[in-house]
Amino acid sequence: MSLSRKRKKELRKLQNHATKVWESQQVLVGEAADVAREAGRQLGHYNREYVVPTVKGGYERYAAPYVDRGVKTSRKVLSENVLPAAGAVVGSAMSVWDAANDTRARLQSGRGVSFDSAAYQKNAAKYGKQATRALAGKLSALEPQKKKGMGAGGVIAILLGVVAAAGVLYAAWQTLRADDELWVADDPLRAPDA
Repeated sequence: MSLSRKRKKELRKLQNHATKVWESQQVLVGEAADVAREAGRQLGHYNREYVVPTVKGGYERYAAPYVDRGVKTSRKVLSENVLPAAGAVVGSAMSVWDAANDTRARLQSGRGVSFDSAAYQKNAAKYGKQATRALAGKLSALEPQKKKGMGAGGVIAILLGVVAAAGVLYAAWQTLRADDELWVADDPLRAPDA
């Protein structure tokens, strides 16, 4: 089946038109990709400038006090309950070790078995105190060092606070000063005469 000239011409025209549309679509897709890339870059800037500081401020305002309180409570429990108990356990274990060594030495020398509970209690208390002191020393080495003085952030915050207070005072002064131009008349506005 052969096509007439008119149909061939119309088909070529349609093909040319489709090619132009395809090329314009490719240009449009390229421009859309550029816009998407720029939008991603702007989103990154927005994230760095607004979202991260807001989240950080929210954490410091709402979550940080609870985290700090939890850390303080855990340190208190560790230093007041766990360390003394661990020291007592270590002291008791060392006292039992001493008692076993003493009993072994008595049996080897032929003196027999005797049990002096007061001496073992004294040794257990002594070893317990030593172990508690050693564990407490290691715990204090893990504590963060206290900051000395105010940092740059504190100085900047104070300066911003002073500037904000000055701005509020200036705005109040501008609002309350006695300029006749700034005050609104009590009379209702009349329509202009025509």
